[in-house]
Amino acid sequence: MSLLSVGSVAFDALETPFGKTDKIIGGAATYITLSASYFTNKNNLVAVVGDDFPQEMIDILKGRAIDTTGLQIRPGEKTFFWSGKYHNDMNTRDTVDVQLNVMGDFDPILPTVYNDCEFLMLGNISPSVQKKVIERLPKRPKLIMLDTMNFWMDTAWDDLMDVIKLVDVLTVNDEEARQLSGQYSLVKAAAAIQAMGPQTVIIKKGEHGALLFHGGSIFFAPALPLEEVFDPTGAGDTFAGGFIGYLASTGDVSFNNMKRGIIYGSAMASFCVEKFGAERLFNLTIDEINERVAQFVKLAAFEIV
Repeated sequence: MSLLSVGSVAFDALETPFGKTDKIIGGAATYITLSASYFTNKNNLVAVVGDDFPQEMIDILKGRAIDTTGLQIRPGEKTFFWSGKYHNDMNTRDTVDVQLNVMGDFDPILPTVYNDCEFLMLGNISPSVQKKVIERLPKRPKLIMLDTMNFWMDTAWDDLMDVIKLVDVLTVNDEEARQLSGQYSLVKAAAAIQAMGPQTVIIKKGEHGALLFHGGSIFFAPALPLEEVFDPTGAGDTFAGGFIGYLASTGDVSFNNMKRGIIYGSAMASFCVEKFGAERLFNLTIDEINERVAQFVKLAAFEIV
């Protein structure tokens, strides 16, 4: 089924305890679409870049059969840029520089060839822009998933509340879930967020896995213990792309299938952190993905004797 992802395509400059990079391809929509491309071949992108964004980077996306018809290229303007430095624990980071550039007034233009969108992934961008996307689609998708962050809770609360009530799935990390809900218990937090609109809430806990709340049902998926984590940038977006990409490939939005989607999303995120930026997502094989999923299944399986 057709998947439309809307978000940022950007330049990132990263520094971790394992090294540093110059400008490399980044942005939420980049990670989402690359991850989803391993599951669905109807993978459409809406984003904006400046004319400083190299064609070879766009070719990387096209090479994964990502439709870039909706990628706006603005002449004479610069691409969104983010630079960050990670601490030794790899769980905390400092933002060194942010340059919104073309993202400052991003207007999501949806090509008519995307009108058959059946699954919609709204990456972490302004809630008002996320709402515009929903309003501009000629028909409501089968499933709408939204990612957000504490910045929008601090600066655009009313807009965030307006768009949250329109979506089916919300994904946030544990800190954001607590801020959004005003509840410390993640079970209570999820219930409070569900009351805002989305039936399904995914709470990401980084290296400690992810929780899926769907109606009154709960599922937990562990994170895969890795010997080395080079760069956690984009792991959450990669997770989201794997999750919704898997759902789009099956057309099944039941709780049982969402549980499988959580595992596939977690597997994709585990690949992402193994190299800098999105590099690890360029040339995976289906065998690699299936083997990684099998590791997750083995990690969580047990018998009661």
